[in-house]
Amino acid sequence: MRKPWIVGMLLTGVLLLGACGDPSSGPQEAPPSPAVPGASASTTHQQAPASPGAPAVAPRVLYLGDSLAMEAQNVLGQELRRDLRAKYTSAPYSGTTLCDYLEGTGARSLVPDADKAAALVRAQHPDYVVMQFWGNAWGYTWCMDGITYNASQQKYFTRYKADLRRLTEQIAAAGGSRRPRIVWVLQGPDPITPDRVRRVNRMYEQQAAASGDLVADAGATVSPAGARYTWSQYLPCTAYEHEHRDYCTQPGRDRTALHLDKDYLHFCLAPTTSTPKPCPVRSPGILRITREITRVIGEQDRTR
Repeated sequence: MRKPWIVGMLLTGVLLLGACGDPSSGPQEAPPSPAVPGASASTTHQQAPASPGAPAVAPRVLYLGDSLAMEAQNVLGQELRRDLRAKYTSAPYSGTTLCDYLEGTGARSLVPDADKAAALVRAQHPDYVVMQFWGNAWGYTWCMDGITYNASQQKYFTRYKADLRRLTEQIAAAGGSRRPRIVWVLQGPDPITPDRVRRVNRMYEQQAAASGDLVADAGATVSPAGARYTWSQYLPCTAYEHEHRDYCTQPGRDRTALHLDKDYLHFCLAPTTSTPKPCPVRSPGILRITREITRVIGEQDRTR
């Protein structure tokens, strides 16, 4: 009885990953935290007033990734600027995976040469490179050479692990004596292939441990308490969301929406379209994710 639902969800997922976190309804401002003005997704050196616990020296942060990063990029910039006075650059591309950001892929990539991870590290000299990838399991990008999770799980994981290592090496080489710390963002639950996300997250953790980098378990903030890999469209409102009611979408039921009804992957509470752009509406899932990334960078930066 579950087969039609699974097939339908897979087809929906394929369409969503093609559209990739690119909501178009509503204004083009970012979905800010309360009282924080919208910010451009491009490179900027504008800094918000620092919170009392902000590092003495503002960190430089580069944010790369797929549609999840595309929809969250403005909100992450706002959180980093406000809490850490960070100098922030983002260059996400929807539909991508790790190999798209590798140098040497040429035309077989969705990311232009100027925005490859190593190229941006050489140009921007970041202290942190935040990498957020759902995993691109359905072969949307040419650089995966047709390898998909459904066709061969072993080939998919072997390739993903190799690309993790290569991307880490290229970023490290580009940084030279000022090697940036990579922050691998752990992903939230996947209702279709929950074990895939669990294994991808484990690879992020293993690579970070091997290379002295960091992980931000943002996925835990959009998972039920005590059920890290159980997908849920709604979760109980946090204390912050109760205080800022725009982020508690159903206060009468003490719960907030993380996903739209027809989009189990993205966290933007506006429909996706074919033109990728930052999320234009306040979305609790995006804020939860970006606050966790900011927390991890802030804790690490205060020890530098």
